[in-house]
Amino acid sequence: MESREQQVRLEGEALAARIRAWGFELGFDAVGFAGVDLKGAEQGLLDWLAAGFHGEMDYMARHGVKRARPAELVPGTVSAISVRMNYWPERELGDAEAALADPQRAYVSRYALGRDYHKVLRNRLQKLADRVAAEVGAFGHRVFVDSAPVLEVALATQAGLGWRGKHTLLLNRDSGSCFFLGEIYTDLALPPDSPPEEHCGRCTRCIDACPTQAIVAPYSVDARRCISYLTIELKGSIPEEFRGAMGNRIYGCDDCQLACPWNRFAQVTREGDFSPRHRLDSASLVELFGWSATDFAERTAGSAIHRIGHERWLRNIAVALGNAPTSPEVLAALRSRVDDASALVREHVAWALDRHGGG
Repeated sequence: MESREQQVRLEGEALAARIRAWGFELGFDAVGFAGVDLKGAEQGLLDWLAAGFHGEMDYMARHGVKRARPAELVPGTVSAISVRMNYWPERELGDAEAALADPQRAYVSRYALGRDYHKVLRNRLQKLADRVAAEVGAFGHRVFVDSAPVLEVALATQAGLGWRGKHTLLLNRDSGSCFFLGEIYTDLALPPDSPPEEHCGRCTRCIDACPTQAIVAPYSVDARRCISYLTIELKGSIPEEFRGAMGNRIYGCDDCQLACPWNRFAQVTREGDFSPRHRLDSASLVELFGWSATDFAERTAGSAIHRIGHERWLRNIAVALGNAPTSPEVLAALRSRVDDASALVREHVAWALDRHGGG
């Protein structure tokens, strides 16, 4: 006869297999299970915060070590269900590289071209939780998609979904790093998967590719230097020392991922919601700089871009126009906002015009 312990283990394994299958049915590209002991990642978090690398992202420090202690964030948590969903919208990484190489085009990080991933993944994760509840009855759980103090990469690593790359993103041998992560904290005891071996070796291509040298050491990013932080999280003026290096990147940055050899295996998304909207994958800087506040609100509704607001959108594009080749179109676009109502926009427009010899 099986012992009670063996029976519980087998039941947990059977439930985990069903959850994985339901996850695939809901469109996730991988589903794994992790325990909640993140002591190995906690000290790294504390060191990163102590160095001030979080910049203005006060929320990173506000929750302290709760980020590394799931059971303190959600009492009763004993397991985490970790999922990933591919977002890369194009057949070739070269499509993104071509956009970066054209200084007249606007470059938007490929994860933000379509619908807001928070909404897509959260909805699917809740459906997964509902499916579990239909099977086992009411259970304790909470769904997360980059929306609370959660060490997503550490959990995904423990759940066997990949390893932490030197650019700090999760890497997978079969899918690179172009995917979103999400989690369900649960009081169900699910058998954890095993972390995979790391496969970065001596490669430093991501570190070498960063335009602003934000990857200050392997596995350590100073967000204050990162173009994603500068164009999305930073609310005020972009430090002049980084403006030239931003090139035509107006929302986020993909350079470290484009340089990573593992992303030759990046998978094109199966999710239609992540397809580019409003030609954001091919629009010119001049075109996007002409968007009014109403245009911005309407065309970014339901997008991750929406949360930065029209003012920061113009700030970012003004910098990119300052880096673009001088032309009548670029100068006319910048001059059109010399007297913008926003002091922040006016400052960056003046800088851009100065780059073009004062306009």
